[in-house]
Amino acid sequence: MDKPKVIVIGGPTASGKSRLAVELAKEINGEIISADSMQIYKDMNIGTAKITKEEMQGIKHHMIDFISPSERYSVSSYKKEAEKCIDEILEKGKTPIICGGTGLYIDSLIYGIEFLEEKIDEKYRNELNEIAGSGGLEKLYNMALKIDPEAMKKISKNDQKRIIRLLEIYHKTGKTKTQQDLESRKNGVKYDYKVFTINMDRQLLYDRINRRVDKMIEEGLMEEVKYIIEKYEDFPTAMQGLRLQRSCRLSRRTNF
Repeated sequence: MDKPKVIVIGGPTASGKSRLAVELAKEINGEIISADSMQIYKDMNIGTAKITKEEMQGIKHHMIDFISPSERYSVSSYKKEAEKCIDEILEKGKTPIICGGTGLYIDSLIYGIEFLEEKIDEKYRNELNEIAGSGGLEKLYNMALKIDPEAMKKISKNDQKRIIRLLEIYHKTGKTKTQQDLESRKNGVKYDYKVFTINMDRQLLYDRINRRVDKMIEEGLMEEVKYIIEKYEDFPTAMQGLRLQRSCRLSRRTNF
């Protein structure tokens, strides 16, 4: 029996994924499921380049603007909820379109990776964040490289969130992320994913990103950050992804 088809559109920031997904959805009677780990959060609109109602052009979007920045959200939770959305869209006779730039979210779906919902060791995480915050991110990177060189091929030396996550997995389970991924993929996938990735000239992409940042500032990015800092006490995963954790603490001290 043929598996239901699901389209995936990925690519770097500012490459035009959202616009392409909307135009495609209009042509093939589709609905869009976001695969962006920051656009899931409420109130974080400008800084995440969250798609607007006007830009949606009447196309239904799922997995956007539904989690408080003060809540912790995992890849495992995303996978479960995204697959639920896929089933609901298919039941309507429509085509699901996954669109976003969070590779881990997309991988969890197209490779059928099952992430363990282990309880987070807050003490260990805080220790790692303290090391990184005091200039020791390179040390953590080298630790992770020794533990799981295969997984580290896809992780930047500056990607604090993913480096720490890799160390946490090994600390908690005694298994590397690569081991866990291989074991979970044995179960296969539920859908026939058709994956498309946008690529463009690097300089053109950089120009688009620079223009986007300028537009964010003009639209009130600084005011948005100030509002979020004042409204929420803690940002377990939201601000981590935006690399604003330290900025938030500084802003509170300096009444930004």
